[in-house]
Amino acid sequence: MHEDICTIPGGHVTSVPGFLAGAVRAGIKENVDKLDLGILYSQRPCAAAAVFTSNRVKAAPIVLCQKHLADGRAQVVVANSGCANACTGEGGLRDAREMAELTAAKLGLRPEDVLVASTGVIGCPMPMERVRAAIRDVVLSADGGDGLARAIMTTDTVPKQIAVRFVWQGRQYTIGGIAKGAGMIHPQMATMLSFLATDAPAESGFLGAALRQAVDASFNMISIDGDTSTNDMVVVLANGAAGGEPLAEGHPAAGRFLAALTQVCVYLAQAICRDGEGATKFIQVRVEGAASEADARRAAREIVRSLAVKTAVYGSDPNWGRILAALGNSGAEMIEENTTLYLGECCLYRGGCPLDYDESAARAVLAGAEVDIRVDLGLGDGAATAWGCDITEEYVRLNSAYRT
Repeated sequence: MHEDICTIPGGHVTSVPGFLAGAVRAGIKENVDKLDLGILYSQRPCAAAAVFTSNRVKAAPIVLCQKHLADGRAQVVVANSGCANACTGEGGLRDAREMAELTAAKLGLRPEDVLVASTGVIGCPMPMERVRAAIRDVVLSADGGDGLARAIMTTDTVPKQIAVRFVWQGRQYTIGGIAKGAGMIHPQMATMLSFLATDAPAESGFLGAALRQAVDASFNMISIDGDTSTNDMVVVLANGAAGGEPLAEGHPAAGRFLAALTQVCVYLAQAICRDGEGATKFIQVRVEGAASEADARRAAREIVRSLAVKTAVYGSDPNWGRILAALGNSGAEMIEENTTLYLGECCLYRGGCPLDYDESAARAVLAGAEVDIRVDLGLGDGAATAWGCDITEEYVRLNSAYRT
């Protein structure tokens, strides 16, 4: 965490000056009594950027947003839970366009200024009669960020939100964000839904590059179950309300902005793992001494993705061979004799040989709510950290009956 970047207590996406939000219960899933549709709105035009799922099966809102963001501008996000509007053909595209048009008309904007995001069951048509009424009913306010964070939840048990501030040459800049996600989490570009807002005057090209770097260090380093969704999206809107010179590549404050944006994304990514479907433990995997950063990323992601590792963590079983097996399967350069493995502070393996470690101490590490795994490959300076969670019987129960 950067010492000059302060977390705002209770902060969320509308802690950012100039942003409003609101949410309502549309009844998209008839028997579910929860907020399920919301709007994030900037009172000023924004530079905008996003990263989307790399799944070849892309939901209608993803296709629409890619078109609307071609000019690097957007001002509104309308989002729903309960229906993914994915695998719904031309009808799904019409529904996504109508959601944009209705929101634009409500706020006096062009439909192209509206981004649409959906999450929920794949293959179901959007209940547009309920959606139309809900969009009309949304009331926007400066404290509406919490409601929006709750409206996009599906199997999430808690809303995920944060806001931070930093000061540059007397000006205060704020970045806030929300996210949803608890299952179908194994990103290739983005993951789940996340909406970020800032009052910094960021140029769209710089904003896009900063977002990609922040996502790469955060959302791209988590795995709950190895599945990449059809609806994954991370969006950032920058309204420039804080004033000052536009942030672009080479600006003296560019590094500070990137650090703050990354801090927000890492917090939200970790929050997703802590709230993984049925999870009881948060896992952090640190790989050091890799031949390259790319190798470190491959290795850390593969270990945290491994079902064999996840189930061993759930059972507090120091079956460390599973970690080495995942490491060897990652594609990262590895020499067994150079590799050292730790569970917490317990060194289990070094120089190609198992060590005489204290098994009760290793079990104690695995029994904790947070489990740290560290690997030193002894080959170079590459390092990376990935995050995940254990897999439990509750995960199977939740997903065996998700649609019904």
